[in-house]
Amino acid sequence: QVQLVESGGGLVQAGGSLRLSCAASGRSFSSYAVGWFRQVPGKEREFVAAASWSGGSTYYADSVKGRFTISRDNAKKLVYLHMNSLKPEDTAVYYCAAHIDYGLGYDQRSPYDHWGQGTQVTVSS
Repeated sequence: QVQLVESGGGLVQAGGSLRLSCAASGRSFSSYAVGWFRQVPGKEREFVAAASWSGGSTYYADSVKGRFTISRDNAKKLVYLHMNSLKPEDTAVYYCAAHIDYGLGYDQRSPYDHWGQGTQVTVSS
């Protein structure tokens, strides 16, 4: 079992940056793929970014490519989402998620069976 706790959300102006953190607890964290998803009221939760168990492979939604970077530190059991050039449309609750890494499904919601409680990101225009 893995427990996830996000932090780092807040209010930022368009064009600014934020770094989200996800602290994991539990055994075998390095066996898990990790992902970030986001959700706005009335819409489906959508994929943002993911990293394989080692962090050697990363995946991004087209809407954030070139602006967001996912990274992980398995020794510290931390996952980060560095967000640059933020836009008002990035406003959402951001969730950290994890699943045992089988080498597929990184950008799909269904394989993820561990979720954090979410952190709000608001980008003002």
